[in-house]
Amino acid sequence: MDDHPFLPLQWAERSAADMVALAEANHAELAQRRTTRHFSTRDVPRRLVELAILSGSTAPNGAHLQPWTWVAIRNDELQHKIREAAEEEERKTYSKRMPEAWSEVLAPLGTDAIKPHLTDAPWVVVLFKQKKRQRPNGDWGPTYYATESCGIAAGMFIQSIHRMGLVTLTHTPSPMGFLRDILERPKHEEAMLVMPVGYPAEGAEVPDIHRKSLDEVAVFFDEQA
Repeated sequence: MDDHPFLPLQWAERSAADMVALAEANHAELAQRRTTRHFSTRDVPRRLVELAILSGSTAPNGAHLQPWTWVAIRNDELQHKIREAAEEEERKTYSKRMPEAWSEVLAPLGTDAIKPHLTDAPWVVVLFKQKKRQRPNGDWGPTYYATESCGIAAGMFIQSIHRMGLVTLTHTPSPMGFLRDILERPKHEEAMLVMPVGYPAEGAEVPDIHRKSLDEVAVFFDEQA
């Protein structure tokens, strides 16, 4: 244990009333979060993207291996390459690969193979999952719970973007191998999400959809209810 020291937990107790107030305020803010595909070309300072990445990287993760690489792009040439490759794959998906069960749930969202957000947004952040890591002896070993860890990190990144007053979109062109090639990432990294980041365009719209209620998404075994 001496080789792996521990530190005191930094934690301060709050009153029950304060916790409820904070939780309600947090929910009210997140309830306003929406995904839009309409981005302004207005620039976003790099420091905001850095802070969102740092916030996402505080996520709990398997064995504290932090199995993620965030590639942040503010480069017209690269963004056009990514859009061109993504749209090529998306056209194949929408015309040939997509089963009816998938297309019917996408219909209310108004999505198609054209992805202007990849070039309109000032930043595109690609989250890569690290499937392996180099061990102290130089050999390669697996990472553990990398998918789950990166999923949590993405959620915390999205919340950070929302709280600072920007918008983002979770885009998953399939397959995504072209991202590793364009961005020159190593073979042990696998692209998980493409997230444009920026301000919403003037007149930006979102689908008229509604979130499920608590009763629809949660089950409680609560003796005190």
